[in-house]
Amino acid sequence: MNRSTFDLDLDLEALSALWQRQWPAPQQDIPMRRAHPDRWVRFHSLPGSKRYPDDEAEYGILLERHHTLLAELGPDDDELYVVTREWNADPEPVTRLAELRRVDPDARHWGSWVHDDDDPDDVVHGHEYVSRRPRSRQALDPLLRLVADEVVAGVTLAPLDLRWLYHPYDGGGDVFAPSAAVRDALRAAHPDWLSTHPSGM
Repeated sequence: MNRSTFDLDLDLEALSALWQRQWPAPQQDIPMRRAHPDRWVRFHSLPGSKRYPDDEAEYGILLERHHTLLAELGPDDDELYVVTREWNADPEPVTRLAELRRVDPDARHWGSWVHDDDDPDDVVHGHEYVSRRPRSRQALDPLLRLVADEVVAGVTLAPLDLRWLYHPYDGGGDVFAPSAAVRDALRAAHPDWLSTHPSGM
């Protein structure tokens, strides 16, 4: 799919309305996992809950786990929304991180908000971008590697109907499944990828 087709297919107002219907914003300071505990499960990306990969073999394990979960969440989803976020002192988006421009060049600005205004002399603004990408290794692996290396954060992957969300982070991935039954099936399928902590973190 070329860039012009992506642009034509990305209706930001419709996406915002759908997102609000599917995933209404939780109350302030309540994380998504607490707002949707029956649909949330966290998986770790390396054996033994190791956080960061040291070599290409471990990157391979990490990426395989991400793609396995994405395939099991949406086996028929050929395209995904890719949402990325950045934080800085600018109230309006200026220039995206070079790394994000490289791995997600078609992203469009979706919205901005005040992330932290506790210090009036150091207000932090968040900026959100969205694109549509094929659910393929070629399209997603460069971004997933940046997340694994803690170069970027705040990434969310979702199918076009937003029935589930996948939030990769440095160390694993948070699944917000279409239902509690799907969440439980994923958990049962990959017990070795789960945290041993009672909180599931």
